[in-house]
Amino acid sequence: MSTFDFYVTPTPREIWNVPMAGNAGFTWEYDDGRDRLLNLYQKGKDKQWDARSRIDWDLEVDPDDAAGLPEQFNPLFGSPIWDRMSQKERTEFTRHQGSWLFSQFLHGEQGALNVSARIVQSAPDMDSKFYAATQTMDEARHVELYSRFLREKVGMHYPINQDLAKLLAESLEDSRWDLPYLGMQVLIEGLALAAFGLFRDVSTTPLVKQLLAYVMQDEARHVAFGRLALKDYYSELTSKERAEREEFVVEGCYLLRDRFKGKEVYEHLGMPLDECMEFVDNSEMYQLYQSLLFSRVVPCVKDVGLWGRKVQDAYGQMGILDNAKADLEALMKQDEDIAEAVDQERYANELAVRKREVDDAIALGGDESPSE
Repeated sequence: MSTFDFYVTPTPREIWNVPMAGNAGFTWEYDDGRDRLLNLYQKGKDKQWDARSRIDWDLEVDPDDAAGLPEQFNPLFGSPIWDRMSQKERTEFTRHQGSWLFSQFLHGEQGALNVSARIVQSAPDMDSKFYAATQTMDEARHVELYSRFLREKVGMHYPINQDLAKLLAESLEDSRWDLPYLGMQVLIEGLALAAFGLFRDVSTTPLVKQLLAYVMQDEARHVAFGRLALKDYYSELTSKERAEREEFVVEGCYLLRDRFKGKEVYEHLGMPLDECMEFVDNSEMYQLYQSLLFSRVVPCVKDVGLWGRKVQDAYGQMGILDNAKADLEALMKQDEDIAEAVDQERYANELAVRKREVDDAIALGGDESPSE
């Protein structure tokens, strides 16, 4: 069956063609490069993995609650709307919410795949081209695994959120070579990394925890790449050039904030949209959720030097300014450690199962009478 058979609303079958501006840059300097970027490139090569074999696809997933989140994490929990809903309606809403969430993860990864390929073309230095090439492979793997998860475990797709689509288009359409970095590596990847981390930590579905942990191991490197590639360049910008990038950051962050409200689910299910949005916008849970979503973006924006008054005022208005104090290096190290721990636990369990099978076989053989 085609993916289009699983979309909850009619979705255009024609290719979404986004015009790209700018140049494909060639450099004849092959030996000079920044050590930290070349080390990241080496790490990107060393950490490649196969989504077919590393992930345990035999693990069961409840399609009505794919992420396995506690009820209080439901965006409408505690609202009059939620109280009026029957259990059947709540189950249907939870299924659509999970489908919508993982569909946006999938579409975002395809965006990252295209933007990282664009960075290979437009980056002015070879060390950036090297690393972006490894990221392109990472993003292809992420598209593969989220697509398989939705197809085999959820059985339902949502179209791309239009706020995400707009930011992807703006990142590709600008002719300046650094805008794809800024839009994807800092903003979109930074927000995705935080969202993956949140659901990785609260999900009770083993397969979801596993695939998010592995994806985050890759994404942590991608955000680090954006920081390293842009920090030196942005220190040399004129005031006008820096103000233009800060304007892009502010607009992009507002789009990203709205991206995760899940408006499409309420519309598709025929729920009272204004009432739902009013509750979500003012709920304590959503305010906390929004702050956590920007825990990787804000310190990264500050680190690359786009920290003017306009950016700080916007972050203050959004209630996310305190995230500037976050330790990005510690967060990235934690992501690496969690992925390694998931591997160790999985293989320890497999060894334990295999040992029990061998012990049972030995015991069974010992119980048999010797043949005469």
